[in-house]
Amino acid sequence: MERRDKVNYYLDLAEVVSQRGTCLRRRYGAVIVKNDEVISTGYVGAPRGRKNCTDLGECIRSKLNIPRGERYELCRSVHAEANAIISAPRDKMLGSSMYLAGVETQSGDYVKNSNSCSMCKKMIINAGIETVYVRDDKDHYRTVRVMDWVENDESLDGVFGY
Repeated sequence: MERRDKVNYYLDLAEVVSQRGTCLRRRYGAVIVKNDEVISTGYVGAPRGRKNCTDLGECIRSKLNIPRGERYELCRSVHAEANAIISAPRDKMLGSSMYLAGVETQSGDYVKNSNSCSMCKKMIINAGIETVYVRDDKDHYRTVRVMDWVENDESLDGVFGY
């Protein structure tokens, strides 16, 4: 059996973390790693003490037919990236990498063209994370230089979304 490459190893961890998610649409998991040490993990879920969509049995964004990438202020959940950043000490995040895996809750398929939303991008930039690896399927991923999000500021174009 061939040894799993390191990026896919951490993406596998992110996928396992996503299984704790409580979103009825998509489960995301995020893992922050620095110097081959896992700094923190995060998954999609309502803030502590609030009911999750899985508890309520409905997603307000689905109920209102809101497309992917729009009206996140209506969502009950905190995104995986944000939860991982909240749980990590800043000095450990400086120069780190984030591994992000997303799975469609209903089908179990990987989220197509997955990317961090504009709010999460801003948090990733400010956290000092240098690279984000995004899973496309079980063995393939994209590498995003966070500096590209700084240099190509989407907020100036009015182009947002996942």
